[in-house]
Amino acid sequence: MTEAAIALVPPRRRARDRGARLRVWGWGLAGLVALGILWEAYKALGPADGVVVAGIRVLPRTSDLAMPHLWEMAGRMLEPVTRAEGANPLWLEIVLAASLTLGIAAAGWVVGVVVGVALAVVMQRWRIAESALLPWIVLSQTVPLIAFAPLVRSWGSRIEIGALEWQDWMSVAVIASYLAFFPVAVGALRGLQVPDRIHLELMHTYSVGWWQTLTRLRFPAAVPYLLPALRLAAANAVVGAVVAEVSTGLQGGIGRLVIQYAGQASGDPAKAWAPIAGAVALGLIAAGSVALLGIILRTYRRSEEQA
Repeated sequence: MTEAAIALVPPRRRARDRGARLRVWGWGLAGLVALGILWEAYKALGPADGVVVAGIRVLPRTSDLAMPHLWEMAGRMLEPVTRAEGANPLWLEIVLAASLTLGIAAAGWVVGVVVGVALAVVMQRWRIAESALLPWIVLSQTVPLIAFAPLVRSWGSRIEIGALEWQDWMSVAVIASYLAFFPVAVGALRGLQVPDRIHLELMHTYSVGWWQTLTRLRFPAAVPYLLPALRLAAANAVVGAVVAEVSTGLQGGIGRLVIQYAGQASGDPAKAWAPIAGAVALGLIAAGSVALLGIILRTYRRSEEQA
């Protein structure tokens, strides 16, 4: 390869990566536009009583009470929450509530990642641990959060460690970590097991210990499997935080706003959709934030780029 050709490689690669990012954003924007068009098309053409199959309504009613127009929901975001003087605009209330939920979900995500990676390392190290733990890890995700969240709050309120008092938000963070650890444990375990036997034998030939093999071979090889698991864990943490806020009664989060504003839907239907949109945006922000790790760990993602 000539020197001129070598000089051209980095710009080409940067252009290719930039084009790939633009395509991703473009498809994402196109998906949102298509969803909006589908919403308005169904509202305009769908039956007033919704679509009913075998006595079960599978698609909602198209009335303004059940399905406000998108521009009505957008306009309601700019209006005050209530008619009280000095009331914050609705969008600000959603942002404040979403910020609280995001912080709690982030704490749960960190705990879930630590627990998930630790379980994956243990299962990779001892095969008997994988056989013993993996079925229970899978089974743990079948427990309904609606029933589990109040129990976590009740158990947590009895914990006393010196001057530390259990706060309600900690119960929500535990529920978030409960949903977050599962994809991390499974994804990390798959990634830690992916190195070829020839590479493992080479490390053994050079008398490299288990810990160095783990940090220098297994963890770098696990990055392409771990990053999607971390994104899924972030979305799961948000879901867990929202559901736990509803179940435990934690005030100030986006989950409580969903319940609170749903009770006002008969008089202000557009307002009821605001926290739902906030929760959706919250999940996208959480997953997108984790995607930044992909930029930092780009060196270890060659298998993804080749795929």
